Amino acid sequence: MFHVLTDVFNLDAQFFWHEKNLPSGIDAIVLPGGFSYGDRLRAGIIAAHSPIIKDVKKLANKGIPILGVCNGFQILVESGLLPGVLLKNNSLSFMCKWTNLIVENNITPFTNKLKLHQKIPIPIANGEGRYYADDSTLKKLKKNNQIVFRYSEVVNGSSFRIAGICNEDGNVVGMMPHPERATESVINPIDSKPSSLIFESLLSTIGVQQ
Repeated sequence: MFHVLTDVFNLDAQFFWHEKNLPSGIDAIVLPGGFSYGDRLRAGIIAAHSPIIKDVKKLANKGIPILGVCNGFQILVESGLLPGVLLKNNSLSFMCKWTNLIVENNITPFTNKLKLHQKIPIPIANGEGRYYADDSTLKKLKKNNQIVFRYSEVVNGSSFRIAGICNEDGNVVGMMPHPERATESVINPIDSKPSSLIFESLLSTIGVQQ
């Protein structure tokens, strides 16, 4: 993720230690994939209680764009910034493959360069990526246009084939697939442009010219 943000899109991205406070002047936050704390207890739960998350929540409430990818999505859910939960895949195994997403919301800070219902070829790599929410939460997500991405087919048993959602304000987005692994043609054998548009949307949102 850091490589894509800095080398591909020329952003001034910085790492911040989980026990430190976030400085002022932050334009956006990206919580990348990985296996924080080895996914002990369950994916994202320990990281969600890191001291830095308090600052992340404050910035989320101020409207700062926040993207959580894979483990980052799990952290956003466990911290309460996004509704629902990420469970083990219905196969009960780690999944690493390419799939297709369908854009369901193209007005977030990370999707405003995408077309509604656009198809995005993208890789997934997770063991606990099955999104679940109860019926009332799903109804609310649909009503408020909070479903950002859906899988084009059943991939891991996610409720309503959900692959990504946002908060009610739309500035906090979580997704299980990895757009950073699909933005360069050298590692994307299909089409790198759609995933690139996720990051180009962020650039447009924060006013960065490429």
